[in-house]
Order: sequence, then C-alpha cells, then structure tokens
Amino acid sequence: MLRKEAAVAVINGKTRLNSQSRGCSEQISPSSPLLSALTGAALMLPGLLYPAAQAAESDSLDFQYSHYQEGKRQITGLSSDEETGEYKIGGIKNAYNPIEVESQHGHANVSLSDRVKFAFNYTQDTWGGATPVATAPAVFGNNREVYSDAGTIAGASPLLTGQNGGKVLFDSNRKPVAYALPGEPDSGLLSSQQLTHVLASASPETRKQGDFKLTHEWNEAALSLGGGISVEDDYESRFGNIGGRWDLNQKLTTLNLDLSYTNSDTHAVLDHDSLPYLDYSHYRANGQLTKTKDSAQSSILSGGRQDWASHFGITQIINKNALMSADIGYTRSTGYLSNPYKAVSVVFIDPLNQNGNLPPGIIQGKLKPLLEQRPEVRNQWNLGGRYVQFINSLDAALHFDYRFSADDWGIHSHTFEADWVQPLGNGWTLTPRVRYYSQSAADFYTPWLVSEQAYRQQPANTGRNPALPYNPNKLPDHFSSDHRLSGFGALSGALTVSKTFGKAVTLETGFEYYTHQGSFKLGGGGENAFADFDYWLANAAVKVNLDTFVGSSHDQHAQHGEHGHHHHGSHAPAGVMFDHLLPKAGDMMVGYRYMYGSQGGTILNGDVAVNDSAIVNRGCGPNPCFLKPASMNMTMHMLDLMYAPTDWLTLMLMPQFMDMSMNMKRLSGAPNDDVANNNIGNSAGSNIGEHIEHHVQNGHETGGIGDLGMYALFKFFDDGTHHFHATAGLSAPTADINIQLRRNHQVEGGFIHYGMQLGNGTWDFKPSLTYTGQLEEFSWGAQVNATVRLEDKNKSGYALGDIFQAMAWSGYNLTDWLSASVRGVYTTQGSINGRFNGLINQFGPMDYPGSYGGKFWDIGFGLSAAIPSGDLAGNRVSVEWLQPVKDDVNGYQLERDGTLSATWSLAF
Repeated sequence: MLRKEAAVAVINGKTRLNSQSRGCSEQISPSSPLLSALTGAALMLPGLLYPAAQAAESDSLDFQYSHYQEGKRQITGLSSDEETGEYKIGGIKNAYNPIEVESQHGHANVSLSDRVKFAFNYTQDTWGGATPVATAPAVFGNNREVYSDAGTIAGASPLLTGQNGGKVLFDSNRKPVAYALPGEPDSGLLSSQQLTHVLASASPETRKQGDFKLTHEWNEAALSLGGGISVEDDYESRFGNIGGRWDLNQKLTTLNLDLSYTNSDTHAVLDHDSLPYLDYSHYRANGQLTKTKDSAQSSILSGGRQDWASHFGITQIINKNALMSADIGYTRSTGYLSNPYKAVSVVFIDPLNQNGNLPPGIIQGKLKPLLEQRPEVRNQWNLGGRYVQFINSLDAALHFDYRFSADDWGIHSHTFEADWVQPLGNGWTLTPRVRYYSQSAADFYTPWLVSEQAYRQQPANTGRNPALPYNPNKLPDHFSSDHRLSGFGALSGALTVSKTFGKAVTLETGFEYYTHQGSFKLGGGGENAFADFDYWLANAAVKVNLDTFVGSSHDQHAQHGEHGHHHHGSHAPAGVMFDHLLPKAGDMMVGYRYMYGSQGGTILNGDVAVNDSAIVNRGCGPNPCFLKPASMNMTMHMLDLMYAPTDWLTLMLMPQFMDMSMNMKRLSGAPNDDVANNNIGNSAGSNIGEHIEHHVQNGHETGGIGDLGMYALFKFFDDGTHHFHATAGLSAPTADINIQLRRNHQVEGGFIHYGMQLGNGTWDFKPSLTYTGQLEEFSWGAQVNATVRLEDKNKSGYALGDIFQAMAWSGYNLTDWLSASVRGVYTTQGSINGRFNGLINQFGPMDYPGSYGGKFWDIGFGLSAAIPSGDLAGNRVSVEWLQPVKDDVNGYQLERDGTLSATWSLAF
C-alpha cells in the first residue's frame, strides 16, 4: 500500500547517515610510513571503503560492486481455515520478496601537485523489495495470504486496518482477541498477544551520490575541503565539510578536527490508495501535505532537515608494531527527522460507543495507522577508540575497535569490532572480521498504541484548521514503531580475500553475514523475536594503485605508444569496443567505460512521427493504448580487464552495471482506465486499470549488475600502418530479467517493460572484425559486429532480437597527446521473439514485443587524450557524442536523443 516503504525503511536512513558521515570522516595521519603500514591492511575490509588514510597516501582508482540481500521474514497473519472457516494464527512463509540492493562505487584520488590532492567518490544504489511499515497484534489480521490462480499461496498482502475494516476486539484486560468465525460472536474467541510486522513492497528505485575532497598538505599539517550531493526521487541531501590535520612529536602523534554541515529535503509521494487507510492529519495540520502535479488523488509530504557535526581525533604510534587512536564526535540534527513511510498502529477505544451486541467483557476499538512522529531535534554524542597491533612472527595485524554513542532520544549503543589481516604470500591477503552491536530503545519507540478516545472519520470542528479526527493530547507527543529504534543486538561476521598483481592492480571479494535479534541486546530487555531479521552482503572490487607507475620506466609506456596500432592517434572513438589488442605478451590493461543514452520527445512509427490518437488506436495491437513513454534514460558502467598471454591473443573480461529510468504520460483520447481491465493479455476482470495512475505518478527505475562479457581478440595482420583483427565473444546472462512492479489495489504489478530489464537473459555470441590504419597524423578504421542469440527464449519467456552493426571512422592528431575523430554507424535489430511468461500490464507500446528493434543511423564526434610521459604516462581518456541521423523503428517507439560515451584506460 505504501509506494516505496521498502526503499526508505532500510536505505533512506542509511542514505542520510552516509551523507552525514561523509561530511565528518575519521582521518588518520598519512604522513608516517609506519602508520601507513599498520593501517593499510584494514582497507580491504568490506564496508570500510576509501578512508582518509588511504586517499591521502596514494593515487588510486577503485571500482566496487556489492549486493545486499535481506533474508525472508516470517511474518504472522490471521487467515481462515479452508474447511471450517475458522481463523488461525500462523507464520506466512516467503511473504513478499525481501529487500535487496545493488550498489556500485567508484573512487579516484589523484595528486594535482606535490602538495595538493583531489579525491572523488560516486555511489549508486538501486533497491526494491519489502520491509516493515507498521507493527500490530497478530489477531488483528494485518497480513493475509494471497492465492494465485492455481490456488497456491503466492505471498501476502498488507492490511493496515486489519481484516475487519479497522474493527478490533479486546477482552476486559485489554488483550487483543478475535472471533473464531469471522463476524460470529457465538463462535468463541481467539486470543494472542503475539505481535507481527505489517509488510509493504516497493518497485525498484535508485539513489545517486557524488562527493569530492580537495586537500593541501604541508610538512606537518593538512587542510581539506569537501562536499557533495545525494539524490533520490523523494529525498535530496547536500553536504559540505572542512577538516584539518596536525602532526606532532616527529609525526608520532596526529590530531584531526573535522566540521560538516548537511541540508536535506524530503518530498515523499503518498499514494492515493493508501489515503483511506493511513492518517496523515498531523502533517496536514502542519501544512506539510500538498497535492501532486500529476495526480489530484495523491499528496506530497515535505520536510527539511539540517545536520551539524564535529569530530576530534588523536592517533598515537606506540612503537614500530602498534598504534592507538581515540576520537569524540557530536552531531545536532533539526527539522523533519521522521520516516514518511513508517506508521504506528493506533487503536482508538471510544468508551461511549460500545456495541451492545458484543459478548460480555469484550471491548471494541478502531484500528487506524498514524504516520510516525519523531522529535524535530536530536543531539548525538559518540566516543571511540582503536588499537592496531602488528605481529611479526605471523606477519599479520590485529585491529580492535570500540565505539559508544548516546543521544537525547534515549538510544545508547555499543559497538565492538575486531579483524585479523593475514598476508598469505604471492599477493594474497585474507581478512576475517567480527562485529557486535547493541543499543537501547528510543524513549518514544512503541510497537503499537491504544488511546481511550473516539476516532471520527469526519472530524468535528475543534478550532484547528484543518480539524484533527482525534485529540492529540491523548496520544504521546512522539511515537514510532520503526524496529531500528527498538532495543536489539546485532552480530556479524565477514571475510575478505584480495589478490594483488604486480603491485598495480588488486582484485578483491568479500562476504558478510549479519543477524539482528532483540535477544542479543546487552543486559537483555530487547524487542521480541517478531522484529528479528538477517541479511548478507557480497562485494567485489578492482583497485588500481597509480603510485606504482610513479618513477617506473617511461620507456615501457613509450613502447606502447610506438607500437603502430597502440598509438593514441589510431585508437578508435570512445563508443567503439574491441578496437585494439595489447602489444606484447604479458601486457595488461584496466579500463572504465561509461555510456549514457537518452530518448525523449516524439513517438515514431517506422520513421514517421505519430500523434496520440494513432498510438491509442494502433500502438497496442488489438487493445487500446493508455500511456506512452515521455522519456527514457539508460546508463551503463563497464570495466575493461585485458590480458595478453601472447602477442597475437588478448583476453578480455567486461563486467557491467546498468541503470535505467522511464517516465510516462497519459495519451490524449485514451479510454477510461477501467477499460484496461479487459485488455487482451491483462488479468481479465481485475481492477488492473488502477495501476495506470501509478505509472503516471511514479517514474520507473531499475538498476543492477548487467550481463558479463567474455572475449578473445585475435591478431591477423599488423605491419605498423595497417592492422586487422577478429573478436569472438560470449555474453553470459548474469543480469536480472525478472524485475516486476509492486502489487497495489490488490492486483499484481507484473513485469516491468522489456526495455527496463537489466540484460538479455540469453547466452549470446558476439563476433566482430576490425580494421585500423595510421599514417603520420591521420588514422582510420572500420568494424562490423553482431549479437546472435544462442537461445530461443530466456527464463522470462522471450529473447531480444539479433543485432548487426557496421561502422567506419577517421581521426586526426591535433597535438602529440590529443586527437579528434568522426564516426558513422548503421545498426539493425530484430523485434523481440516471444513474450513474458507471466503477467505484464499492457498499457502502452513499450509493453508489446513488436515495439522493439529497428534500423538506426548515427554520426559521432569524439576526442581522445593520452598522457605520453610523466608520472601518469599510459593513462588515456576519450569521449564521444553519437548523434542520431535517422530512426526507422519497429512498432511504436520513442525517438532517440543521442548517446554519450566516455572511457579511461591504463596499460602496463
């Protein structure tokens, strides 16, 4: 019922914490070689990404992918026995898909001069799934089983007001009860004090964050300035920070002081289908609710927030094998600190309006969830310390950390963490870690509330404008049932394995398991088991140490440059892949490739622009169309990992990360939404047309790991002027092609559009033939490539069309380090074969297989810069803009705006 509860419950709080912590990051002096040796191994721990010590110590480029997956929660619901009709209380297994997050992180740290360093971070998270929105007694029936057409249990559906429209019963001791047979007082009473979470799910959404830091270093001091921004659909955070470091006692003692400021805005869209069930009157009375522009049926909850933070730390090197550090911090937060997607179940018992037909001693109440209300001020203090001991006999290091935190919300927490960093030889390092966390509950935390007063659906005039349907003086000033504010303990274990190649490139992978349980709280008294959950986190990273190349032989880079097909002038434009081999056996290359494609504006049928009337009547086959795409953006991040076992063969591995977004508009002249209920291919007889409002109101987003490319490049001919090679590749279906929209209005959302899935879902053969040439300052090239589907359909029931592409380009060296290029491209792709083997709500052309593929003509303009000498010799950066010339599409598709490609590579 809540549009994106899953996203906010776990991620939004994390997002805000990340924004604040980046503004006040713990710093350790990088000046001492001994300190660097003691702390360096800790940098490989999962979650300990790019601390200040590493960023200031070395120039580096790092890329990391991680996957967060919560375990399935055992929620409890009230359901009826199929034979007797009696209610039963029990766990609903596999209720919803639990929340999962796909993340990518990029980090760059470069020296602008001997004294000045610049660091940049980019993080992108895409999440979806289910998470708690409220808590209630199990007998209220807030979770109910949902059955598929075959009669099997398909999951669960949240009922924030319970099974009986909000009417709930208590015995004389105020214990929750329910009739054994629904609506029949003579059937007996079912009693239980067991609590359960009420879950809600969310469609995929994305957060993007970028931040930077500029540092100036002196011999015994450093000053840094930084800032950044984090953006989501409903939340934006901007932050800045300033930090200083002072080295004392011959650099054996280091002092750090950091100050930061964060300004955040929440603009949460509250779905129209949740309005009848949730009470927003507190925020409406405060003027925080406004109507959305796209829908008069939905509202936006807005609020601003400010965070000021300070941090002071000291690090002391004890001897050549040990160091200690301690730090203290303070954060003051003001403004809207609540979660707009969290509710508290409140039962209103009106003593003057008890039904006379109730059994003796039974009291009736009305269950109404209220949006949580947290205090608007929070003051937090934390104190921590670390001890690091190097153990010579084992060539290992032990790290131990402790942190205590307290705030004026009543939360006191303790964190203990230890890890063991063990080098294994030949560049391998193994790092196990264990962490324990415990906290007390916030003063205003409560699973649910009972209020002795009436709840009026049509509130009387109380002198307030607008009037509240209840008396707020009979409720606590603040309340929240967010389990993250309860008393609990958490235990996690992690293992990281890394391998360094030639001191330049490190590959790393890690795994962590975490369990959250009320019984783990220090001293006992934690929340009951209904709030327990666990998750696992896996990550993989590639790290390039640019300092390895400082002082290295520039002759090596010169050899790369002198080799004909590797000269900067002969490199293909940024949008061309598989354009060159590595020059000689043993060479390696690491690269990053970014692509951004945009569509918007006109809908085409073939190469002709069409109006809304044509789309409504002909764009959806036998059905009328209701929606059209207004815009679509696709972003692709790829890593190029290349190795040459011989001088005629180069092997290439290309993992990729995708994210896409689409906004839609209603078609002028489209039928009423309820006509969609009987569209061929939709769930006939359902109220599926109710989903159309959500498609317009909420843009669609997907993101995560894409398909994995594996390639072999074979050199056929190279005389220094002309070069010819072939590529044979396979694309492995590692991407998710089963992404679905959330359930609402008691109807499944179904598959998201074909073009918003993250990959192909099939094994594909990807061959290409490439010719390049170079003469003095001129270069040229041509390539033909194809993508051939090796399977008739993927696990979701369809296969994308085959692709054939031909291109030619030419380039000119403007200087000895900069070249310009122009490229022409022709692409043809077939329509989709098959269709989804499950529900897809067909509201527009993007939901039909025939509206994919076509013939496309483009022209590209690019620049390429190569660093020929110096400390950064071997680095190359290229950009290209590909401008559409003509589109001849299959079916009805959105016109293309263009594609931007950018690449970075480093050969060694």
